Amino acid sequence: MGEPAGIGGEITLKAWRAEKDSGNTFYVIDDPERLSAAAEALGLDIPVSPITRAEEAPALFPRALPVLPQFLPRPVQPGRPDAANAGAVLASIRLAVEAAMAGEAAAVVTNPIHKKTLADAGFRHPGHTEFLGELTGAERPVMMLACPGLRVVPVTVHAPLATAIGRLTTGSIVAAARITYEALQRDFAIAAPRLAVAGLNPHAGEQGMLGSEEREIIAPAVERLRRDGLSVTGPAPADSLFHARARAQYDAVICMYHDQALIPLKTLDFDNGVDITLGLPVVRTSPDHGTAFEIAGRGVARESSLLAALRLARSMAEHRAKACGGAPKRPAFARN
Repeated sequence: MGEPAGIGGEITLKAWRAEKDSGNTFYVIDDPERLSAAAEALGLDIPVSPITRAEEAPALFPRALPVLPQFLPRPVQPGRPDAANAGAVLASIRLAVEAAMAGEAAAVVTNPIHKKTLADAGFRHPGHTEFLGELTGAERPVMMLACPGLRVVPVTVHAPLATAIGRLTTGSIVAAARITYEALQRDFAIAAPRLAVAGLNPHAGEQGMLGSEEREIIAPAVERLRRDGLSVTGPAPADSLFHARARAQYDAVICMYHDQALIPLKTLDFDNGVDITLGLPVVRTSPDHGTAFEIAGRGVARESSLLAALRLARSMAEHRAKACGGAPKRPAFARN
């Protein structure tokens, strides 16, 4: 369900309306009463139907939005998050991951959460990426953001900039790049991925005049990856990595910190960006936007990023199944 006071419910309803005849089946882990009330309040003629098992979703999906119930203890007011509902939000994520791990769903697609509300309720993770790593036992989950024409991976993610720079190591860059390379092969069907590695400082350090991280940390990572046989270029000045000619030269960019990756992607295609977690035993995607409290309940939220996340999840799951020598056990998608 994501943060129930945000736009997740609205874009979920609209996504079902867009996909109900497409064969791209999904079910929702959410409070069916909340979704029915939201549909009525927004003037959306969308039927909501509770289910008890994932297997019920495909037959039901063309007629109604299938909902595996995760009831909320407190009523929802759009734009006003309530920490009392945080437990249900986290439970929905756990249930979705369990379904995917058990083969009951082909992938997990998450609606945006509100990190401060979860933290107020005792949640200790900085975001989805780290929580999904714990739930799946993944050693190093990696965030990728993707839109048509660009894929970016930040080595450091949810940390203040000064802290993020201090956390950069040759090993962390190498690990993120290797996980990205493997995911591009398995989940995106790119046989020989090409990676670009961004510098940290202006002009990629200008040969040490504007910073030493490129020489001491980033370049050694690039050399190690090349010795392992990966196609890698860099460290390259970040200000010249994202124009059209540059983007044609790589399949993904390894960036040094959060905004270095997200600013170009959101500038290029804000409405269709998808957040992906690599390095997990399950496929997970999400819309690349937040809870949008300022427009929650107004009926103006766009479902395009959620649709992109659902469609990419299906594509990744199909590629992964083929790479692993079999089809997904179930066609339904677990959402939360």
